[in-house]
Amino acid sequence: MTLLKYIILGIIQGITEPLPISSSGHIYIFRHLFSVDIFNDFNFEIFVNFASFIAIFIIFRKDVFKLIKGFFEYIFKRTKKSYNDFKYCLMIIIGTIPVGILGIVLKDYLESFLFDRVYLVGIAFILTALLLLFVKNSKGKKEDYDITYKDAIIIGLLEAVALVPGISRSGTVLAACLLCSLSKDASLKYTFMLYFPVSIATMLLGVKDIIEVGINSSMLGYYLVGMVFSGIVTYFTYKVLSNIVRNGKLWKFSIYLIIVGILTLIYFL
Repeated sequence: MTLLKYIILGIIQGITEPLPISSSGHIYIFRHLFSVDIFNDFNFEIFVNFASFIAIFIIFRKDVFKLIKGFFEYIFKRTKKSYNDFKYCLMIIIGTIPVGILGIVLKDYLESFLFDRVYLVGIAFILTALLLLFVKNSKGKKEDYDITYKDAIIIGLLEAVALVPGISRSGTVLAACLLCSLSKDASLKYTFMLYFPVSIATMLLGVKDIIEVGINSSMLGYYLVGMVFSGIVTYFTYKVLSNIVRNGKLWKFSIYLIIVGILTLIYFL
């Protein structure tokens, strides 16, 4: 049963990380349902998040390498052809600053505050649903290199709201991109470009915790199994999401979130 729990949690992470339905909210709820201690089992979250990171990196590896190359090429050579990549990297940095600052300040407080108030995650699900409905008819035309400093700040501030479990990071950022008139493809790319620095920072903090606290060797096998399932499912789930966004069907996730939000409220209240 323990192995099955971690397989299920890995699958849940893999499904919910790319989709605009809040991986943190789902993991939080299922940990309570399965009686997995959220504070003593943080190592598992690090493992499955790393698996999701690798899966998404594989998908965007060409874009990532191109941006890194262009960024340093512009710094050292000031070539015109690399300026757009340099500017795009700046937009990623600016968009990451709000969630980075607030994450350091609020993360532990939010986890402690929500520990006995899981029903609030249900409210957060519903708020995410309303945000996705709000951008239902968005028809933005701005492409990757059209993102402005103002866009990056707005999107970054909305991403910071997703520190609350149940508020989807990908859903919030996608909606913010669409609100800033980005095209669907540009919104998808920028959403997951912002994912990388946040994920890297989270993993570095997690590694620090592992070094300080250590890993329960008896649980390592369960973590690795959950990690494999998380990575594989994340990869294929992103493919599904990209098709849904391009077809203008992002709002359909609102139906699911409203249902899950109401059920969460009923169960935990």
